[in-house]
Amino acid sequence: MEMLNKELQDQLREVFEKLEDNVTIALFTDGGDCETCNETKSFMEELSGLSEKLFVKLYTTTDNVDLAKEYNVTMVPSIVLLNAKGEYEGVKFNGIPAGHEINSLIPALLEVSGATSELPEDITKEIKSFDKAINIKVFVTLACPHCAGAVQKAHKLALMNKNIDAEMIEAQTFMEISNKFNVSGVPKIVINDEYELVGNQPIQAFLTEMQKI
Repeated sequence: MEMLNKELQDQLREVFEKLEDNVTIALFTDGGDCETCNETKSFMEELSGLSEKLFVKLYTTTDNVDLAKEYNVTMVPSIVLLNAKGEYEGVKFNGIPAGHEINSLIPALLEVSGATSELPEDITKEIKSFDKAINIKVFVTLACPHCAGAVQKAHKLALMNKNIDAEMIEAQTFMEISNKFNVSGVPKIVINDEYELVGNQPIQAFLTEMQKI
């Protein structure tokens, strides 16, 4: 069953013409019947069929233990985006990025391909100044219209600094970790499992919390 109607497929083909270079969508499942794994696989294969620059590679956390560890994959389904050199740049989606989250997935694919957008010079300088390992979790639901913006900002930070890792977490799929971080509203942003923001905050709000690390 196709998740994208013909009109949306045509729109995405046009958007994907802006892809600079190849992007690999590395999809991790558990090899079993995890919630939304098959749906996510079908969705990623459908997307990749819309551009010759998008490729899907399938992995399991049981058969590809070292690779899952390298990308810090702890949930399934998990999507790791790799650039044309096969490098992980800290952009990850845990759970299916459907619904409103397609609005964070598409920009991520473009940016990982090299079709980057510029930020003001002072913001760029501050982002590049972080020299400690930083993990940003953005909890979302697929019905949340404001969540994609928060995910986009987190992924942008990761792409601009190799010390930053950013991941979308679909809160309803991963209730255990959502409960751990008391996710009652989305988007909820958790930085290094300690500092928290709620809402689609400006990028400076991320940086202010990150400076506390």
